[in-house]
Amino acid sequence: MLDPFENARAQLKEVTKYLDIDKETFEYLSHPKKFIEVHFEVEMDDGKKKVFTGFRSQHNNDRGPFKGGIRFHQNVSESEVKALSMWMSWKCAIADIPFGGGKGGVIVDPRKLSKGELERLSREYIKAIYKDIGSDVDVPAPDVNTNGEIMIWMVDEYAKLTGKKDLAVITGKPVDEGGSLGRTEATGRGGVFVLEELAKRKNLVKEETTIAVQGFGNVGYYFALLATELGFKVVAVSDSKGGIVNMDGLDIEAVMEHKKETGSVKNFDDARNIGSDEVLTLDVDIVVPSALENAINKKNVNDIKAKFVIEMANGPVTPEADEVLESKGIIVVPDVLANSGGVTVSYFEWYQNKHNERWSEDKVNNKLEDKIKKAFNMAFDKMEELNASFRMSVYVLAVDKVIKARKI
Repeated sequence: MLDPFENARAQLKEVTKYLDIDKETFEYLSHPKKFIEVHFEVEMDDGKKKVFTGFRSQHNNDRGPFKGGIRFHQNVSESEVKALSMWMSWKCAIADIPFGGGKGGVIVDPRKLSKGELERLSREYIKAIYKDIGSDVDVPAPDVNTNGEIMIWMVDEYAKLTGKKDLAVITGKPVDEGGSLGRTEATGRGGVFVLEELAKRKNLVKEETTIAVQGFGNVGYYFALLATELGFKVVAVSDSKGGIVNMDGLDIEAVMEHKKETGSVKNFDDARNIGSDEVLTLDVDIVVPSALENAINKKNVNDIKAKFVIEMANGPVTPEADEVLESKGIIVVPDVLANSGGVTVSYFEWYQNKHNERWSEDKVNNKLEDKIKKAFNMAFDKMEELNASFRMSVYVLAVDKVIKARKI
């Protein structure tokens, strides 16, 4: 199993080839400022108590409060949480929002918990870390297997513990509980803004551009849906149980209806079944890994036929695979830019909560479009200037911003 934190550090090391970073600064950025490990008891439905382990990694706050999601997953690890917090620092910097990087997680399979157990777990986790978070300190949000309802439990618990209701302490809340309009689709929408700019810069004809999307959760679904609405041709999608392909294009809303009815995209009438990971190696123009990390690795990288990869998951391409893709001339739009739509709208939510404002969905989407497209074009210009990979160009811009903030 590849170590995500070592991957993140390897990427930072690569940046030193393009940026003059002294040893002290490199060491400073190579570690989280603070790493919290907690063990807490949760009362189960049978009355017995069970101990769970949770983490919060606070990588960097030189540009603003730590910011990053909380994931509930049986494979959550110290290394993963540290890596994700570092990537969040770069993500907030490239998106030009005044946050640093943080990430949290609890080692748990939430599918094995009742709703009551899930709520108690969420509240106990916040009890364990509440002194280390706050709207001007560290602002969590939903991530893998967490959602708006869980965030509200956490906001409520934080209010009980601190004696004050601070909606801005956590983002990703339901709209009627202080959440922002446009948040649900934000990550996928941001990825589609990247897709639009990529098509412009590389002279791609939308109707002829074929796309395969791995992962059909919130991010993959909205990416596929919004891309087809713009005229791009999404020909394959997959979830954890399997994939489907139709080279003439898929009706994404119909696929989602089918998934809701059957539990998977498999066996959709208007397509043929393929394996979950097979979508990555189809003969298409663009592949969009939007499931979990390390999806494109040394085992399958030589089978990648696409000309472009848009990383909608966090860390879906390993450093080894990245080198191979670069040698083949495949442009990879890295996760820290491609999927930064979510954290950008989280920032808008935080801002609205702080200033007691409510923005229209159009205002949110227009501001998001402006930020993402500006970031993409800055990075594309930097890639041409440095003659480096697109990932490295994004990292150089992001790391440089963090270093400058530190100096100030």
